[in-house]
Amino acid sequence: MFVILVYDTLAERNPGILKICRQYLHWVQRSVFQGELSEAQHRRLVAAIKDHVDPAYDSVLIYRIPGADLVQTELIGQPLGNSDSIL
Repeated sequence: MFVILVYDTLAERNPGILKICRQYLHWVQRSVFQGELSEAQHRRLVAAIKDHVDPAYDSVLIYRIPGADLVQTELIGQPLGNSDSIL
């Protein structure tokens, strides 16, 4: 599945969430990541994020799409992230 993850967390938690996301997804813009994940990878990612966030304050949105070919992306301005291989 193709995943787009967007987070807004307390500044002190940002480095931890960033580190987790970089293990699974490509960074595309500040607090935005995307990439292909298996079901097992998705479960591990969600579990790791749940361990690091405060649900009373933080917000993490994960959009699940059956495949990247179903996503149309339009960029206005400069690309901020990268699409290098994660591994």
